[in-house]
Amino acid sequence: MAKLQKKAWVLVADGEKALFLRNVAGAAHPELEVLRVESQENPRQGEQTSDRPGRIPDTGAGQLSAMEEPDWHRLAKDRFAAGIADIVNREAYAGTFEDIVLVAPPKTLGELRDHLHEGAAGRVRAEIAKTLTNHPLPEIKRRVIEALAEH
Repeated sequence: MAKLQKKAWVLVADGEKALFLRNVAGAAHPELEVLRVESQENPRQGEQTSDRPGRIPDTGAGQLSAMEEPDWHRLAKDRFAAGIADIVNREAYAGTFEDIVLVAPPKTLGELRDHLHEGAAGRVRAEIAKTLTNHPLPEIKRRVIEALAEH
């Protein structure tokens, strides 16, 4: 059964918000404090696209085919996760934390994992595939402790 060690970090993120938390108590009775909050505005996909997709010439004379619009909302979430991974990388390099638990939806976890450097990735003690960014701290703590007990 894994425990949340004293001074361990917990990163609770999704594609629009990230909470950097630290356990300020012992492993037996963890207590999380907020170190940093990052967020970004990310309107729905429909608010970020044009009225109709672009067109490209097709094989027939005068024929045009529609181009698929990029998913700007998803791209913004991925860029946000990459930026959060950069923060984790810098803090790991600076020796700010020894252990970190990542809590994020599966796609965001994948993006974080893809952008973590070896030094930061080696400090990840657990990954929890859940969206908890809008939960109160006591609920986040409870869910993290439960998930660590399963590891």
